[in-house]
Amino acid sequence: MADPFLRRRTLVVTDWVAWRVFLTRWGISVASLASGVATLVVFRRGLPHVGWIVGYIVVLWLLFTVLTQVRERLEASGRRRVVTVGDYTIQTLYHGLLLFIVPGYFASTTFGGITTPFFVVLAGAALLTTVDPWYGALVHPRPWLGRLFFAFSLFAGLNVALPLVGVPPAWALPGSAALAGLLLTPAYVQQGGSWRGAGLRAALSAALAAGAAWLLLPAIPPAPLQLVRATMARAVVDLEPVNPVARISPADLLAWGGLVAYTPVSAPAGLQQPIHHRWSHDGREVTRVRLSTPILGGRAAGFRTFSRLSDFPPDARGPWTVDVLTASGQLIGRVQFTVGS
Repeated sequence: MADPFLRRRTLVVTDWVAWRVFLTRWGISVASLASGVATLVVFRRGLPHVGWIVGYIVVLWLLFTVLTQVRERLEASGRRRVVTVGDYTIQTLYHGLLLFIVPGYFASTTFGGITTPFFVVLAGAALLTTVDPWYGALVHPRPWLGRLFFAFSLFAGLNVALPLVGVPPAWALPGSAALAGLLLTPAYVQQGGSWRGAGLRAALSAALAAGAAWLLLPAIPPAPLQLVRATMARAVVDLEPVNPVARISPADLLAWGGLVAYTPVSAPAGLQQPIHHRWSHDGREVTRVRLSTPILGGRAAGFRTFSRLSDFPPDARGPWTVDVLTASGQLIGRVQFTVGS
């Protein structure tokens, strides 16, 4: 039988059968999307609160653990509806956790840089949990994908939560991956075997995940670090930029004797993070400056840092970038300017 909602090219406003079908299929997804937009609006400013993230993770892990242990017995006894409710609750927790941390990753992502693909995957995962038919068709029939989704969500959440309590991003990244691997232990028990064997498999997963995270470290945004009001300027006086510019002529560059990259960095309270400035011309690195003072978290306007380049090449015309990097190589942000007439 044809879908009443799709049987006509146009939907008649009074076709209540078609509207009922639409709301049954898409109503929850629309409500989830609306709540997600509200979450983004509420938490778009400032750093995420670590208590919310940890709360989502704890409840998600407990429910995942219980459901993996009782799923087969519930299905065998005809209580499929209980399993469905559990699966939907887990999906809702994914939805809340991912949408809560998306703004933090968005602020830390340098679009057009190496960190963009990770954010695209994260945003795609958040969108997938919003649209129930997509999630049900893609994840539910594939238990391995469900476990991967679970581990990725925990990793993404922990990677934001740990720096909020003072763990440097370089350590938070492999640590979050290792913890996500260990928290897969109940899934390995559900596949068959003892808790001891499952623990060994989870430990191996944790080691492999931590190693992969360390190798991929430059490609993952250092959430919740972010640039605040970064700009190029003639100088910095009283920790404020003087004569900010986005484009400068060779004559002015020579008259000014160089340029300053002014890069305030917002970070959680209690976090100390050494950073570097990488100056590049036409995509080629010119110099790298290690800032003498590490950023200190907790300042709403960001910890103000800057570096100066005086010895520009004879022909400095063209696009320039200054990448702000953690000591371990994660890209916090980028300032761009052009030398030309």
